Amino acid sequence: MVSARDIMSPNAQCVGEKDTLVDAARLMAGLDVGALPICGEDERLKGMLTDRDIVVKCIAQGGDPARTTAGSLAEGPVITARAEDAIEAVLELMQEQVRRIPVIDDHRLVGIISQADIAQTMSSEATGATVEEISADLP
Repeated sequence: MVSARDIMSPNAQCVGEKDTLVDAARLMAGLDVGALPICGEDERLKGMLTDRDIVVKCIAQGGDPARTTAGSLAEGPVITARAEDAIEAVLELMQEQVRRIPVIDDHRLVGIISQADIAQTMSSEATGATVEEISADLP
Protein backbone atom coordinates (compact mmCIF):
# COMPACT_ATOMS: atom_id res chain seq x y z
CA MET A 1 0.00 0.00 0.00
CA VAL A 2 1.31 3.44 -0.95
CA SER A 3 0.98 5.78 2.02
CA ALA A 4 1.02 9.55 2.46
CA ARG A 5 4.55 9.26 3.84
CA ASP A 6 5.67 7.61 0.57
CA ILE A 7 4.76 10.57 -1.63
CA MET A 8 4.90 13.60 0.67
CA SER A 9 7.56 16.26 0.50
CA PRO A 10 9.29 15.76 3.85
CA ASN A 11 10.64 18.44 6.13
CA ALA A 12 7.88 20.93 5.41
CA GLN A 13 8.64 24.26 7.04
CA CYS A 14 6.11 26.15 9.11
CA VAL A 15 5.55 29.80 9.63
CA GLY A 16 4.99 30.52 13.30
CA GLU A 17 1.52 31.65 14.33
CA LYS A 18 3.06 34.81 15.83
CA ASP A 19 5.24 35.58 12.79
CA THR A 20 4.15 38.51 10.65
CA LEU A 21 2.87 38.15 7.12
CA VAL A 22 6.03 39.88 5.92
CA ASP A 23 8.05 37.11 7.60
CA ALA A 24 5.77 34.52 5.99
CA ALA A 25 6.11 36.10 2.55
CA ARG A 26 9.90 36.14 2.85
CA LEU A 27 9.91 32.49 3.88
CA MET A 28 7.63 31.61 0.94
CA ALA A 29 9.93 33.48 -1.44
CA GLY A 30 13.01 31.78 -0.04
CA LEU A 31 11.46 28.34 -0.33
CA ASP A 32 9.80 29.14 -3.69
CA VAL A 33 6.38 28.00 -2.40
CA GLY A 34 2.93 29.57 -2.41
CA ALA A 35 1.68 28.11 0.87
CA LEU A 36 2.99 27.31 4.32
CA PRO A 37 1.59 25.45 7.29
CA ILE A 38 1.07 27.66 10.34
CA CYS A 39 2.46 26.07 13.51
CA GLY A 40 2.05 27.13 17.09
CA GLU A 41 4.72 27.32 19.74
CA ASP A 42 3.71 23.77 20.66
CA GLU A 43 4.78 22.74 17.12
CA ARG A 44 1.21 21.71 16.32
CA LEU A 45 -0.51 22.67 13.11
CA LYS A 46 -2.83 25.68 13.44
CA GLY A 47 -3.72 26.30 9.79
CA MET A 48 -2.44 26.95 6.30
CA LEU A 49 -1.36 30.29 4.85
CA THR A 50 -1.19 31.03 1.14
CA ASP A 51 0.28 33.92 -0.77
CA ARG A 52 -3.29 34.64 -1.88
CA ASP A 53 -4.38 34.88 1.78
CA ILE A 54 -1.75 37.54 2.39
CA VAL A 55 -2.96 39.60 -0.56
CA VAL A 56 -6.73 39.12 -0.29
CA LYS A 57 -7.23 38.91 3.47
CA CYS A 58 -4.68 41.50 4.54
CA ILE A 59 -3.29 43.85 1.90
CA ALA A 60 -6.49 44.26 -0.14
CA GLN A 61 -8.39 45.00 3.08
CA GLY A 62 -5.95 47.75 4.05
CA GLY A 63 -4.17 45.62 6.63
CA ASP A 64 -0.51 45.97 7.52
CA PRO A 65 1.39 42.77 6.69
CA ALA A 66 4.21 43.92 8.97
CA ARG A 67 1.80 43.90 11.94
CA THR A 68 -0.62 41.11 10.98
CA THR A 69 0.32 37.64 12.22
CA ALA A 70 0.08 34.44 10.27
CA GLY A 71 -2.04 32.96 13.04
CA SER A 72 -4.65 35.67 12.62
CA LEU A 73 -5.43 34.27 9.16
CA ALA A 74 -5.72 30.65 10.29
CA GLU A 75 -9.38 29.86 9.74
CA GLY A 76 -11.50 26.80 10.35
CA PRO A 77 -10.34 23.25 10.82
CA VAL A 78 -7.19 22.17 8.99
CA ILE A 79 -7.61 19.21 6.67
CA THR A 80 -4.70 16.84 7.25
CA ALA A 81 -3.60 13.33 6.43
CA ARG A 82 -1.84 10.97 8.76
CA ALA A 83 1.53 9.71 7.57
CA GLU A 84 0.23 6.14 7.44
CA ASP A 85 -2.96 6.98 5.49
CA ALA A 86 -3.37 5.22 2.16
CA ILE A 87 -2.78 7.49 -0.80
CA GLU A 88 -6.33 6.80 -1.99
CA ALA A 89 -7.63 8.51 1.16
CA VAL A 90 -5.36 11.50 0.49
CA LEU A 91 -6.64 11.73 -3.09
CA GLU A 92 -10.21 11.78 -1.78
CA LEU A 93 -9.31 14.64 0.58
CA MET A 94 -7.67 16.58 -2.23
CA GLN A 95 -10.71 16.08 -4.43
CA GLU A 96 -12.65 18.13 -1.89
CA GLN A 97 -10.85 21.12 -3.45
CA VAL A 98 -7.79 21.06 -1.21
CA ARG A 99 -4.59 21.81 -3.10
CA ARG A 100 -2.15 20.91 -0.34
CA ILE A 101 -2.46 18.41 2.48
CA PRO A 102 -0.25 18.71 5.56
CA VAL A 103 0.88 15.27 6.75
CA ILE A 104 1.05 14.69 10.47
CA ASP A 105 2.45 11.98 12.70
CA ASP A 106 1.63 12.06 16.40
CA HIS A 107 0.09 15.52 15.94
CA ARG A 108 3.34 16.93 14.50
CA LEU A 109 3.87 18.12 10.94
CA VAL A 110 6.14 15.70 9.06
CA GLY A 111 5.50 16.71 5.46
CA ILE A 112 3.10 18.09 2.90
CA ILE A 113 1.48 16.65 -0.21
CA SER A 114 0.83 18.97 -3.13
CA GLN A 115 -0.54 18.50 -6.62
CA ALA A 116 3.07 18.25 -7.82
CA ASP A 117 3.72 15.32 -5.47
CA ILE A 118 0.66 13.57 -6.88
CA ALA A 119 1.77 14.23 -10.46
CA GLN A 120 5.28 12.91 -9.80
CA THR A 121 4.20 9.67 -8.15
CA MET A 122 0.73 8.67 -9.29
CA SER A 123 -0.65 7.50 -12.61
CA SER A 124 -1.69 10.12 -15.13
CA GLU A 125 -5.31 9.02 -14.66
CA ALA A 126 -5.20 9.55 -10.88
CA THR A 127 -3.40 12.86 -11.31
CA GLY A 128 -5.88 14.08 -13.93
CA ALA A 129 -8.91 13.12 -11.88
CA THR A 130 -7.52 14.77 -8.75
CA VAL A 131 -6.56 18.02 -10.48
CA GLU A 132 -9.94 18.15 -12.24
CA GLU A 133 -11.81 17.75 -8.94
CA ILE A 134 -9.60 20.26 -7.11
CA SER A 135 -10.11 22.83 -9.83
CA ALA A 136 -13.87 22.39 -10.22
CA ASP A 137 -15.82 25.47 -9.23
CA LEU A 138 -12.76 27.37 -7.97
CA PRO A 139 -12.66 31.12 -8.62
